[in-house]
Amino acid sequence: MSRKTLLASLIAASLSGQLWAQSVQGTVVDEQGQPVADAWVTVIGQNKKIKTDASGRFEFSNLQSKQAELHIEASSFAHRNFHLDLPEQGLQGMQFALISTALEVIDVKASPFHASATESALPVSVLAGDRLKMNQQSTLGDTLKNEVGVHSNFYGSVASSPIIRGLDGPRVLITQNGLDAGDASRVGPDHSVSAEASTASQIEVLRGPATLFYGSGAIGGVVNVVDNRIPTEQVTKGEWMLQRESVNNEKLASGSAQTFIGQTGLYADVFWRDNDDYSIPGQAEIHQDGDEDHEDSASGKVANTAATAKGFSLGSSYLLENGFVGLSFGQLKREYGIPGHSHGGHEHEGEEHAEESVYADLKQDRVQFLSELDLDLPWLQKLNSRIAYTDYQHMEIEEGVAGTTFKNQSEEARFELLHPVISEWRGGVSLHYKHSDFAAVGAEAFTPPSTSEMLAVALMEERHFGSVLLQLGARTEQVTIDANDVLLPELAAHSHDEEADDHDHDHGAEFIRVFDVEHKFKPYSLSAGAVWDFTQGYNLGVSLSRSERAPSASELLSFGPHIGTGSYEVGALFSLNSDPEAEQAIVLNRQPIEMEVANNLDLTFRKISGDIGLVLNAFYNKVDNYYYQQNTGLFAESGHSHDHGDEEGHDHSGELPVYLFVAEDVILHGFESQLAWQIAQPYRFTVQADYIRARLDRGGDLPRTPPLRLSSELAYEGDQISADLRLTRYFKQDKVSELESATAGYSLLDASVSYHLSGALQDLVLYAKGENLTDEESRVHTSFLKDKTPLPGRSLGLGIRGQF
Repeated sequence: MSRKTLLASLIAASLSGQLWAQSVQGTVVDEQGQPVADAWVTVIGQNKKIKTDASGRFEFSNLQSKQAELHIEASSFAHRNFHLDLPEQGLQGMQFALISTALEVIDVKASPFHASATESALPVSVLAGDRLKMNQQSTLGDTLKNEVGVHSNFYGSVASSPIIRGLDGPRVLITQNGLDAGDASRVGPDHSVSAEASTASQIEVLRGPATLFYGSGAIGGVVNVVDNRIPTEQVTKGEWMLQRESVNNEKLASGSAQTFIGQTGLYADVFWRDNDDYSIPGQAEIHQDGDEDHEDSASGKVANTAATAKGFSLGSSYLLENGFVGLSFGQLKREYGIPGHSHGGHEHEGEEHAEESVYADLKQDRVQFLSELDLDLPWLQKLNSRIAYTDYQHMEIEEGVAGTTFKNQSEEARFELLHPVISEWRGGVSLHYKHSDFAAVGAEAFTPPSTSEMLAVALMEERHFGSVLLQLGARTEQVTIDANDVLLPELAAHSHDEEADDHDHDHGAEFIRVFDVEHKFKPYSLSAGAVWDFTQGYNLGVSLSRSERAPSASELLSFGPHIGTGSYEVGALFSLNSDPEAEQAIVLNRQPIEMEVANNLDLTFRKISGDIGLVLNAFYNKVDNYYYQQNTGLFAESGHSHDHGDEEGHDHSGELPVYLFVAEDVILHGFESQLAWQIAQPYRFTVQADYIRARLDRGGDLPRTPPLRLSSELAYEGDQISADLRLTRYFKQDKVSELESATAGYSLLDASVSYHLSGALQDLVLYAKGENLTDEESRVHTSFLKDKTPLPGRSLGLGIRGQF
């Protein structure tokens, strides 16, 4: 848009404005009528925001409407909305009362409406502040594992990703400041998430379909990692942290700082983390392909779980009266072991073959542009822009030689055009584009190079009808997946109960079919939600959605050994040969490739006010054509040579179970509950539980479903000393799929204590924390490597952090 066109639009906007200009002056108070200082008061739809003074007072002038809706938020209080009719003379001396709450209420930035978790029809959790600093781990999944409804797929503490309501992989989108992280973590659990928790300001979890804002890759939920790499306000602040852990000798140092020069905001952060192989409980055993004679059982450590990482971010923004425009650059480098990647570990003729040294070498460069502008045009109230370019690569190195290289170059752009309030409706249109070039090259490249492209448009609207907030949305996409030179190799897979001599095990480089693939999908999503404040301090929420998802490139095209998960993966583009006597076990799938269709219902009850806060969620999700890996019962060569067999039989140590991606109708349902009780001013008791039932519509269960979990925490929050004691019980999981083993229950006891020092220049916190204090053997049912990598044993950590 030229300067003249923009100027003409601004003049037209000013001339078309209403002739009235009312004002509102008021005071924000608590239940006892005492003023609430530093509360944020926002005029919804008019881009006006102000903070109350020490007496709780605020004032707005020149409100261009005969009606106004105020949104007020303050620490330790529930957010509230107030609807006002504005007379010509305006309103003076108004009082707006907030309700104190035992629940933690934090503004959620994952939505363009920036509502809090207690105001959303969709269940949301936020990890921020001291809780985030005390819970942060080297992986995103382990950082979030204690959040209600969230589990970790635990990959030996080196690459764990979050699981939301039993869903992970391509159904859970990992974003950084609202845009896809752009790594390879959605392809396999052994691929590390590139987002770093130690420099984040908050981490948001949207449980349930979030496809309207983020697309079909968020059919199961979103984890949004928020940091301040692009400053949005003129402040000078910073924080730093030093920490040491005993279980793996981890050392962590991180820090960030933000300042401004005139209208220019500046930001920088840096972190460094290093750890050795982690220790396991004294009685735990590491199982390697069914054997218990593993060299690390004696040493009490899990091999290939050492890691080192470092990274930095630099950002700058230009702060305007009506918003900001900013650019940032971030780099991450990480080397981490790949546990379970062994082609030895068995004794043959008195010789034991040790676990091989295998690790991944990861590097990611990311450029991100963010902008939020309040335009106040007749047709456009606000424009939010997010653009990112990510260059990701990781090499899997075995005995010093690079075996497989994964690359992902991605570009993404999302524009949110929010219109002025129309008949009390607020909302707008989202335009979204994403392009990804993914390639895997090497001996263990189990998926061919592919290009994925998505173009989408979405409409989001919401309106208050008295005490009811109604939210509506729709989204349509066009998704294209292209791959050249897709290979169908010769694969004579067999079951272990068959005689090896009856099968051909010559798996050379001969391919029987080479072809190109181009798939186009047009998924769409519809959503309707409502939040009813049926009485003061209580609300009910309901969310209905229908979401479609195109299968990912790895779900379609995989064909090869995935050593990280100990499996031979075959995509949905292929199928088992209907002729059991045929030499070729896998053939092309002649059935059409269908999209996943999820119909989800969420019900939420919240008690917000008073010393007891309560949140209850129940969900029911019916998914047609759900893609998952089914154990075929067959085995195939991993591609590595093994000379450990004897003359009397075939050695299976070099073989992997064949998992085939199939599409079936499934039902997932369950509940999440959370109760917070402020017993007295320094004492707080929290209890939460979650349960997921994931079953096939035809009968049977989905693999790797999280078990029932119950946890309780007693916390003391004094002026200088704070402490907490947390007990979590994971129950036995015996609802398992075919050829999947059950997992025993276990209990984890964690504790922490902090000492706060306030100084003239900065505030310091000295802290100690302990995890798995009873040193209990624990195996995570959702992990591909539960038999090889039990959870770490008892760990003690010491740290210091500062803030200025």
